[in-house]
Amino acid sequence: MAIMNGMTLGQYIPADSPLHSLDPRCKILLAVMAMTAIFLHTGPVALIAWGALLALLVILSRVPARAVLRSVRPVMILVIFTSLLHLFLTPGEVIVRLWILKITDAGIAMALRMAFRLFFLVLYAGMLTLTTSPSELSGGLESIMRPFARIGLPAHEIAMMITIALRFIPTLFEETDRILKTQISRGADFDSGGLMKRAKAYIPVLIPLFVLLFQRADTLAAAMESRCYRGGKGRARMYPLRWQKHDSMAVIIFVLFIAALGVTERLF
Repeated sequence: MAIMNGMTLGQYIPADSPLHSLDPRCKILLAVMAMTAIFLHTGPVALIAWGALLALLVILSRVPARAVLRSVRPVMILVIFTSLLHLFLTPGEVIVRLWILKITDAGIAMALRMAFRLFFLVLYAGMLTLTTSPSELSGGLESIMRPFARIGLPAHEIAMMITIALRFIPTLFEETDRILKTQISRGADFDSGGLMKRAKAYIPVLIPLFVLLFQRADTLAAAMESRCYRGGKGRARMYPLRWQKHDSMAVIIFVLFIAALGVTERLF
């Protein structure tokens, strides 16, 4: 069983590209703007434009397209479930009737729109983690949240926790896959039987997985303490973040792109 193979969520692929050279704060801002605009502009023309922009970003980033597409795997079940809900529950002109369920023209349109919306949300978020190292991502998040420190928000600690969580997502999948293969080699069966039988079969996987996670967390805490880590107060960065002209240009171009989408949707 290799259901965990090929996971790219939380991974960073180094490369010499225009996207990698952007300031992490710029990339975080662009990602948030993209994920917000995807919910606002989901017409047919907008979906085509989002796909074209994503293809352009993949080319500019020099990240393998397979690595970007694999980031969708963790949310496939959510995408299918959400699409089916909209497919059968959206009112409209009935096209197909299946017992008490009915498929309408509006349901098909809404299901496709929601599926593409979720796909693009995950893909654009994946582009952020694939082109930004964990240390840069942590620094960018901390810098963005720093103004809220005046009201007591622990910006450094929150940024550190988010970065550690993203960093350990691939490790979590690797450990899960390793334990699954170990259990299968001992005769465990995860594919046959009913729902309850399958759920019980995963108990020997969850227990050692939690033990390993707690061990890794304890090791990480000991390593941070041995290096005299005491939080963000008084700490300085070896490589300070610098907002440059190409970062401002990237934000301006993206704002114009979103504005053009809004105008296009009104016209068509």
